[in-house]
Formats: sequence, C-alpha cells, structure tokens
Amino acid sequence: MKIFLDTASVEDIKIANDIIPLDGVTTNPTLILKEGKDYVKTLKEITKIVNGPISAETISLDAEGMVKEGKEFAKIHKNIVIKVPMTPEGMKACRIMTKSGIRINTTLIFSANQALLAAKAGTYLASPFLGRLDDIGEKGTELIKEMRQIYDNYGFKSQILAASIRSTDHVKEVAMMGADIATMPFKVYEQLFKHKLTDEGIKQFLDDWAKLQKDLKKK
Repeated sequence: MKIFLDTASVEDIKIANDIIPLDGVTTNPTLILKEGKDYVKTLKEITKIVNGPISAETISLDAEGMVKEGKEFAKIHKNIVIKVPMTPEGMKACRIMTKSGIRINTTLIFSANQALLAAKAGTYLASPFLGRLDDIGEKGTELIKEMRQIYDNYGFKSQILAASIRSTDHVKEVAMMGADIATMPFKVYEQLFKHKLTDEGIKQFLDDWAKLQKDLKKK
C-alpha cells in the first residue's frame, strides 16, 4: 500500500520523506491557509520534494469552473492531480479533464455507489472519507472493503485512496482490506513507527550495554 501525507506543512513533508520516501501528498486550500502560505507556491514547493501524485483541490462547484482551475493547476507540474468533489458537476469535470490527460482525485466519497460512479467517470484516485463516516456512527473502513470488491469485480483501474485517516488502526485496517493508498496526517504517520515493546527493547539494550562497560572497567 502506498503512503501519502495529508498536509500542507512543507517541513513535515521533508521530515517524512527523509525517513521513507513518500508516495504522494494530498492537500487542500484549508490546510494551506492554516500554514499561512500561498496555495500555488506551496504546491510548487511540494513538487520539488515528493516524486509522486500531489493533489490540488478546485474551488468551483460547476464543471466549467473546475476544468478551468484544474488546467491551471496541472501546468504546475506533471505530478499534480486535480481534486474534484463527488457531485454530478464534479464527474462532468472528471470526464473532460481525464480525456485531456489530466489525472483526477474524486474526493468526498461516502458510499460504494459514489465510488462506482467515480470509477465509471474515469477517476484516477477515489477518496473515501473514513473518519467522517465514523463520526456519524458508521464503520468507515467497511467502505474500503465494498469498494475493493466492486473495483475488482469489474476491473476498474481507479485506485482507492483511503482518506480522513484518524489513527494507526485505520491504516492497518485499510491495508488489510486492500486499499491502494492511505493518506494521513503527519501525527498518524509518526505513530506508525511506535510500539511500547520497541521502546522497552531499546532501553534494555542500552542498560545492558552500560552495565557491560561498567563491568569491563572493573577488570
């Protein structure tokens, strides 16, 4: 499974990419606004760090506006993927841009039926929002299972990008269910490396090493 970072923090992207090269990045105007940076400049910075799909989100709600914005974003770098919402207008824009060679990330997917329509529209990435489904009492990861079966049944080439990841359990579950990609906040990414027994093992090793050195000095 590919791992994307869901952030607009260039510093966090650099840190994560130095550990294990990231497969891609998802971002949006809200995340970039929180960083207090310019949207286009930030996208350009990210393209210099990560060699993989980088999602740029359109603001317009009509297909014509999405296509106009998407074509401008696509000029930034070959790795830019255009985010459009799972709406009739979004799917119109998806079809138009896909025909012109622009890759699309269909966002705000909350049902298997929506995922089916996105795949039929030719989306490159289909992004189900797990955490938001959990928020309303549904099991977000179940949607990954449904999407995987539908896409495999009909040979759709669209990739499942598990979004709105809230925990390391989310990451584990979507990996087991066959998601192609998981995009996550930097905090969750950091937690993937952690385990109590790993920390205890390192401490034990250092304690044993210190004891050994002390014993050797006594001889």
